[in-house]
Amino acid sequence: MKMKAMLSQPMNGKTEEEIVATRERAIATLESKGYEIVNTLFTDDWYSAAKYKERGVVNIPVMFLARSLTNMTLCHAVYFCKGWKNARGCRIEHAVAEAYGLTILYEENGE
Repeated sequence: MKMKAMLSQPMNGKTEEEIVATRERAIATLESKGYEIVNTLFTDDWYSAAKYKERGVVNIPVMFLARSLTNMTLCHAVYFCKGWKNARGCRIEHAVAEAYGLTILYEENGE
């Protein structure tokens, strides 16, 4: 069975280009270690803030975190991109990964 990993990536205050570049680097690193990537970048219309509001979601950041944690159930590992400690959602993902024994990898350490 192929090991699966997801990214925990800060996005607030980042440009689209910075987000994509960080993602591509992280995915390349994980794939080189033999991991299959579980997508946690929810970009299709179903996950848009406008659609969430239409469905009655009042706290969109929590909804994105909930989706991310749901996808974490498919993973053996989580890769934390630089700056994760400054992002509330990433810190919560880290606490969950730690509490539930997932392998934790850090971009800062070149892992």
